[in-house]
Amino acid sequence: MVNPPVFIVSAALILAFALYGALAPDHAGEAFGRIQSFVVDGFGWLYISSVAGFLVFVLYLMLSRHGEIKLGPDDSEPDYSYLSWFAMLFSAGMGIGLVFFGVAEPIQHYASPPIGEGGTVAAARQAMTLTFFHWGLHAWAIYIVVGLALAYFSFRRGLPLTIRSALYPLIGERIHGPIGHAIDIFAVLGTMFGVATSLGLGVLQVNAGFNYLFGISVDISVQLILIASITLLATMSVFLGLDRGIKRLSVLNIVLAITLLGFVLFTGSTIFLLQAFVQNVGAYLGEVVPRTFRMYAYEPNPWLADWTLFYWGWWIAWSPFVGMFLARISRGRTIREFIGGVLAVPVLFTFLWMTVFGNTAIDLDMSGIRPIAATAADNLPVALFETLSQLPLSAVTSLIATLLVITFFVTSADSGALVIDMITSGAAENPPVWQRIFWALCAGGIAAVLLVAGGLEALQTAAIASALPFAVVMIFICYGLYRALQLEHRGSAIGAGGMSAVAPEPERGWQQRLAAILRHFAEDDIRAFLTATARPALEAVCVQMRDKGYSPALVQTPDSLELTVPHGERGSFSYTVRSRPFLQPRFVWAEPRRAQDAEPRHFRAMAHSDADEQPRDVSGFSREQVIDDLLSRYARFRHSRRLT
Repeated sequence: MVNPPVFIVSAALILAFALYGALAPDHAGEAFGRIQSFVVDGFGWLYISSVAGFLVFVLYLMLSRHGEIKLGPDDSEPDYSYLSWFAMLFSAGMGIGLVFFGVAEPIQHYASPPIGEGGTVAAARQAMTLTFFHWGLHAWAIYIVVGLALAYFSFRRGLPLTIRSALYPLIGERIHGPIGHAIDIFAVLGTMFGVATSLGLGVLQVNAGFNYLFGISVDISVQLILIASITLLATMSVFLGLDRGIKRLSVLNIVLAITLLGFVLFTGSTIFLLQAFVQNVGAYLGEVVPRTFRMYAYEPNPWLADWTLFYWGWWIAWSPFVGMFLARISRGRTIREFIGGVLAVPVLFTFLWMTVFGNTAIDLDMSGIRPIAATAADNLPVALFETLSQLPLSAVTSLIATLLVITFFVTSADSGALVIDMITSGAAENPPVWQRIFWALCAGGIAAVLLVAGGLEALQTAAIASALPFAVVMIFICYGLYRALQLEHRGSAIGAGGMSAVAPEPERGWQQRLAAILRHFAEDDIRAFLTATARPALEAVCVQMRDKGYSPALVQTPDSLELTVPHGERGSFSYTVRSRPFLQPRFVWAEPRRAQDAEPRHFRAMAHSDADEQPRDVSGFSREQVIDDLLSRYARFRHSRRLT
């Protein structure tokens, strides 16, 4: 299944970009430079202020009364224990970026700080603070905004697991029209260039590793061959259905990363690194507020665009990918648990990784053992291997680091293609496999074009520029989520007119309620319920409304029923009953769909009306009980719109 407007427009824009970069690489490189200057000079303030706002917003939600709201029905329980959930959050912090920048960023800030003299003790302290700033709370606040919105509107409101659902409180059913399509297109473009940026960085690192290990030259032709080879491997995994292989690769990533981290920690200056970790965290917490808003307005500095704005754009572009993973593993958690866990587990692991690799490289440079800073200035990806060369078993650890980047490359390309596929198919259950192959090839192609047209600078431009429209979308996502949470709390109280804003539970005997709760409905059961029970109930209401001069419309699909009653300038009332599957998520970034198909799932009939209503499980309701639920919601709609 394809959502034609989203798929066609997204594919056309991406292919046009790829052709432009491939046919006119020099002109494209110049254009990328102009675009970056335009975005940085004109909208740098927007990136800085919006990312600061995202962090403030998620901290407010965690500490406010909204923190008690569950990402699912009130009686839902988490799908995973704390230990399993923390382990999966830990895996969310892993990625190509950690391997590429673990040494490269701290040593660069140490050698060339934004302000002050490089190569000093003060520069070393500042280097780690800056690195923590880019990889810390702000990055994960961006992911939380998208992940929390996806989880809330899907698991609690019963809407599709797509970006557009987060704007339902603002535009209602128009999320299914041109506005919703535009939102998803922005998400596709941002995700594509975010994935391509990661793949480009990964290829630079793999090329440097092969050069160190086997003497293979570092040049663009080798990098293009590597992109083609690894993208082909990822595409084959899609085509052949190697879902279990991708799942094992995800676990292998973590094992290799922990092995490499532990080796460097315990064969290097262990006590110094542990001391540095504690001090670095403290320095970061002391500097986080002033750093958040620093734009170097009084001392213009290209450092801001090269580092902070690049990261903010990269994280925003990457947010649908990571947000989807965070949402899938967090059903049943409260908002407070979700935000607290995501801000703690991945951030602390990232800080430990950056300390172990970054401080090791800085210590080697400051002590004069190895000029890591000079190496990084000439060839950034080689800095990691220069650092590993000063530790025992350097050939083995360098091979592990290279394998780690390759496995990240494959899983990122595969899972990134899956997320884009979900967005362009409208969260369809089983879109054809060719779509996912197409997006996997596009990601590799865009990464190749960016490397040819400008290398690392082009990757930075792609991340910064592609994230700009989605940053605006994320601001509206925050407002939509806040409004939905406000309405939910308002719905738990008695309104000014004395009417409860929460639909009362239709009268049912306790035996009927217990049977409905304990039964696991198959998909055919829910479809039969929609046809044999819910549709006659809604048709009966339509007949009565038409007799009173109204014009209700009833639309049925295999998995849903929607009743719409227009009321002119006062808006329209809609009541939807939708079949919704419940499936446990998996220990990968984004669960491949064919692996999902093999897992058991059960279905429920979820009814909801307007954005201020919680969806209700109406599975097992009688015809009269469905009508009762519908009329209760319709009465409150009329009251809220002053129609009564």
